Amino acid sequence: MSKVKIYGISASNIPWQERPEGIKNAPVWRYSENPVIGRNPAKGIARIFNSAVMPYEGAFIGVFRGEQVNGIPYIYLGRSKDAIHWEFDEEKIPFKDESGNDFMPKYAYDPRLVKIEDTYYIIWCQDFYGAAIGMAKTTDFKTFTRIENPFLPFNRNAVLFPRKVNGNFMMLSRPSDSGHTPFGDIFLSESPDMVYWGKHRHVMGKGEEWWENLKIGGGAAPIETSEGWLLFYHGVTGTCNGYVYSIGGAILDIDNPSVVKYRCENFLLTPEEWYEERGFVPNVTFPCATMQDAETGRIAIYYGAADTYVGLAFTQADEIVDYIKTHSVVSASDTEIGKR
Repeated sequence: MSKVKIYGISASNIPWQERPEGIKNAPVWRYSENPVIGRNPAKGIARIFNSAVMPYEGAFIGVFRGEQVNGIPYIYLGRSKDAIHWEFDEEKIPFKDESGNDFMPKYAYDPRLVKIEDTYYIIWCQDFYGAAIGMAKTTDFKTFTRIENPFLPFNRNAVLFPRKVNGNFMMLSRPSDSGHTPFGDIFLSESPDMVYWGKHRHVMGKGEEWWENLKIGGGAAPIETSEGWLLFYHGVTGTCNGYVYSIGGAILDIDNPSVVKYRCENFLLTPEEWYEERGFVPNVTFPCATMQDAETGRIAIYYGAADTYVGLAFTQADEIVDYIKTHSVVSASDTEIGKR
């Protein structure tokens, strides 16, 4: 039984490997058979990465960033019995508007998938006269209805919380610019109806440590725990050979998620394996989803690798929370309410 209690969706059948010997730093370890999704995974798709999965009807379902063979990204649906071996629909997810008419984005990438009450929400980045957040909802993964864009351009890396907080939906995002975003802080916004968003709050900015000194952005949907909202996010640094994307961890206040209680000064995972260091965009580990089991405290982390593959890593709630708390360094802008 985990000492750190996990709330929300839980599944005992999530993938798992026991911690190997020789872990010297953060208590996160890779699946020995990574990558779980390789190149050319389906007809018309060259690469799948930066994708989100979750338990569904005793098995697993996911929304996947599929780079088509013409280079344009769209979102595809995938299903699996074990969350490791996946089968993908040949056609893109058929998004509709509220009237049932076709309403496909020009492009769509880096999706997240979150269940709130009885509805599943897909969040992604798309064109809205510039890079912005796209959203859709479904209750059965057969019909997908687009929701109005929550924010003006330019914005990326939107992540919904898995339940309402103080009666409102909550979403993290990373306001950006029209290019590849040479800056980036994480903000929190809330909505009573998933249409009108406001009460924007600053959560945290780029860190002093090298691995996140350029920009940061949301990753997997926050995990509700007895210590607060456990957040796996990405941090970026610049090198003489380009960007490096690493995975970081923080714990947000349960009732006021714009307040950072703990923020790990060390990365939890950084590109080290060939499938993370070598690919279409080298040196990327980019978290987009977790699945967890409340009884055991097991957490499976799904991440994009080198904009080419999907990797899988594991941790335990007790260990990762303790590591984040032990190595926490927070700034004044982290711990304030984020309102000026």
